[in-house]
Amino acid sequence: MSSSRQARATARAGAVAVLTALVGALLPTAAAHAEDRTVQGGRLDWGIKSSFQSYVTGPIAQGSSTLQGGAATVGGSQFRFHSAKGSYDPDSGAFSAGFSGGVHFLGHKKGSSYELDLTISRPTVKISGGSGTLYADMLSKEKGTGKVTSSAQVPLATLGMAGIDMKGGSGPIALSNLPATLTSQGAKAFAGYYMAGTELDRVSLSTDLTAGSGTGGASKKPSPEPSKSAESGKKAKTGRIEDAAVDWGVRRTFREYVTGSIARGEWTLRAGAQDGGALFRFPRGKGTYDEKKQRLDADFAGTVRFTGEHGLDLALSEVAVRVKDGKGTLFADVDSKGSGGAGSGAKASGKKGGEGVTLKKAPLVTFPAKDLKPADGLVSLTEVPCELTADGAKAFGGMYKAGSAMDPLSLAVALDADAKLPALPDLGSSASPAPQAKKAGPKASDSPTTQNAADASDSSSPAVPIGIGAGVAVLLAAAVTFGVVRKKRAATDATGPDS
Repeated sequence: MSSSRQARATARAGAVAVLTALVGALLPTAAAHAEDRTVQGGRLDWGIKSSFQSYVTGPIAQGSSTLQGGAATVGGSQFRFHSAKGSYDPDSGAFSAGFSGGVHFLGHKKGSSYELDLTISRPTVKISGGSGTLYADMLSKEKGTGKVTSSAQVPLATLGMAGIDMKGGSGPIALSNLPATLTSQGAKAFAGYYMAGTELDRVSLSTDLTAGSGTGGASKKPSPEPSKSAESGKKAKTGRIEDAAVDWGVRRTFREYVTGSIARGEWTLRAGAQDGGALFRFPRGKGTYDEKKQRLDADFAGTVRFTGEHGLDLALSEVAVRVKDGKGTLFADVDSKGSGGAGSGAKASGKKGGEGVTLKKAPLVTFPAKDLKPADGLVSLTEVPCELTADGAKAFGGMYKAGSAMDPLSLAVALDADAKLPALPDLGSSASPAPQAKKAGPKASDSPTTQNAADASDSSSPAVPIGIGAGVAVLLAAAVTFGVVRKKRAATDATGPDS
């Protein structure tokens, strides 16, 4: 074989080797990118329809809205639903996320009932093929007839997805200010208050993603053996508490006041306290429980401090719960500082206010606690109503009178090390979509995905398509080189090997 022919053969072999190596290197990455993701954790912020909220609480309906299942409020007119679960396909962009929590609207009271009675809960967002729909469970009393209808996962609103590419994300996924339009089925479930095609409040959501597909994914942890928890419930009738937590949101209107246009403040958590959106968790409870006497004494960790303008500075710490004779009491140390603490804020809002105050182990609220019996190793109360005490009224500087209804309280006490306390609402990571009220709608540049630093080395991160693109360029270059070699060979063969 001549030297020129050997050179051409060597070039061809090299080009093929390069092509093979590149394809082999890139294909595993593409396959990893195609892996479905599990939606695990996140929140959805939606005001449903602001004018409807104003109507319900206004002078005509004279009603109210009540949060359910851990739902919270955000800003002046949005509700926050939590603990997203679902799935996401980065190849097709198909996305499904169901959220927990609900809102119950009441208005037009007639005797002991209400003409307006509407509950919207468990919203779910599904996106596929460039279109999106918001579903929700609906319980409503029809306007005019009073007929009560309960429907699960009604396609309530269509979501505007113009200019949004859902493909190729690794999480978290964030969508801001999606236009929402009432569907015909939604109009019917909405008790006839609005016609199909009515514009609803815009929807924003943020969800985290974990590797794997399915509703639980690889991150799902095995549950403790039921037999152990059941046995502990039988054995631990009296004695030491293994763990406990009390969840209490103080009062919804107070939280809204703190972060609203008057106080312009915030709350901070210390010493282990946790924020569940609509509630604060005081963890690491220690104490004793006596099933026979129906008595509970538990002390909890955590401090929540509310600060803002007009002298607002109120801290609650050293939280404790005592249950006796079917009645529970929540105690706390109270430290109200500044020129008037919470009372000063009350003055700014037009209410009678007081001075700062310091209280030790003050009984703040009372709540019903009958039949405090263990089940599967846990003693629990869920969202029981709370009533403000006289000391509680002092703690809030006269903003609320003794006897006022405060946020409901939940309590969980583990009598065995294997018993698990209920999880807090999962609001997801900090990559929340920022509200953009003046924005006309989503733009092509508004990517639904953002990348955490922890995802930078993930094989299915947004950088993968770029990597594939670069690899394709190299492949093309190699192919061109191979083509040039073949062209030269054809020319040479046409004139003879030695020409």
